[in-house]
Amino acid sequence: MPIIDAKELKFNEINDILRSSDKAEIVNALGQRFIAAGMRDKTIDIHGTPGNALGAYFNGGEIVVHGNAQDAVGDTMNAGKIVIHGNTGDAAGYAMRGGAIYVKGNAGYRAGIHMKAYRDKVPVLVIGGAAGSFLGEYQAGGVIVALGIGITGDIVGNFPCTGMHGGKMLLRSDCKNIRFFSNVHVAPASDMQLEQFMPYINEYCRLFGIDKDYVLNAPFTLVTPDSKNPYKQMYVMN
Repeated sequence: MPIIDAKELKFNEINDILRSSDKAEIVNALGQRFIAAGMRDKTIDIHGTPGNALGAYFNGGEIVVHGNAQDAVGDTMNAGKIVIHGNTGDAAGYAMRGGAIYVKGNAGYRAGIHMKAYRDKVPVLVIGGAAGSFLGEYQAGGVIVALGIGITGDIVGNFPCTGMHGGKMLLRSDCKNIRFFSNVHVAPASDMQLEQFMPYINEYCRLFGIDKDYVLNAPFTLVTPDSKNPYKQMYVMN
């Protein structure tokens, strides 16, 4: 397994090495963009901070970041898993259509924007901490979970689920202070509904060594779209 010292390398040089092996370890990553973009069936450990669009169009395998990641992690990814042992920037999971992203800490603005699902592909984004504004903006499918672990205030920022018209979102909060628009249905999650999300919660706890009983000892809120066409009234005359 090659160990790639990224300190003096550009992203294309890193990717050239990654293409030659199914497994690799990257050390001293410092903002290089597009690492593993468009690749499949790779197992990659990254130490440091990879740049924007880590795992863009990723099509299978696993990327583990032992630290933080920047914007657009898993942009349009199709399959596989990306694990972030830290925080991530804006637009994590942008337009992802399959696979899973697990973030131990916080995510920036517009996480899960334009997520979609197709046939048996159901993308999953799990955020262990808080998410910034516009979480799940225009979500068309898939699953978003925000657990708010270690967060004392709101676990999502302003305007969550704006334009959401598909998929599901689970928030580990009673959401009493969070404002949602009328295009979504917001209600406490029942035990049966929560059970649907347990595979993702279990995996989060396994990956990051978090006590599952602690995570479950909190209220959960389920958010689903209230209409398949939330903006119909803006374009159709009654």
